[in-house]
Amino acid sequence: MTEEKSDEKRRGRIADYLPLIRAADGLTLGQICKLSDLEPTTIQNWIKRGYVPHPEAKKYSERHLARILLISELRECMAIDRIGGLLTYINGDTDDVSDDIITEERLYDVFCEMADTLEEARLPLDRIGEVADTAARSLSDIPEPDREKIKTALRIMAYGYAASCCKRQADSMFQTCICFQ
Repeated sequence: MTEEKSDEKRRGRIADYLPLIRAADGLTLGQICKLSDLEPTTIQNWIKRGYVPHPEAKKYSERHLARILLISELRECMAIDRIGGLLTYINGDTDDVSDDIITEERLYDVFCEMADTLEEARLPLDRIGEVADTAARSLSDIPEPDREKIKTALRIMAYGYAASCCKRQADSMFQTCICFQ
């Protein structure tokens, strides 16, 4: 991946969005669409299918934004129903925070840290899981059985993200290759 592409793909952490979310007492669907670069119908479909919690009084919180951004990142490499299943495996029902092992915001930020590490390190395939293992160890406040679940999910996310990076690199090479012009 070129440095230019890497800079373009930098993702903000949820804390970067908090002033905007708090100033407006939540975000509108239009604001969520601008931040995520997604169409309103895509987000509404994810809500309808149970992948994203329902907004509260037509407002989206940092929890909503984190989940939408995470799904958006993962959909390059995984089918949407698998992403939904993976997130349910970690946090149960999308509309019920009482069964969450980890907040959506924290999960998204851990994913971002892993993705940045994977982009910078360019690890061989047999070492990608180490990035997820390191991220899981950083969640020492989460009880062991739950941390093991998160570790498994983070490994799936890490391999999926690495695969999408490889795909983007292959697409970039294909577009610039003289033999295909």
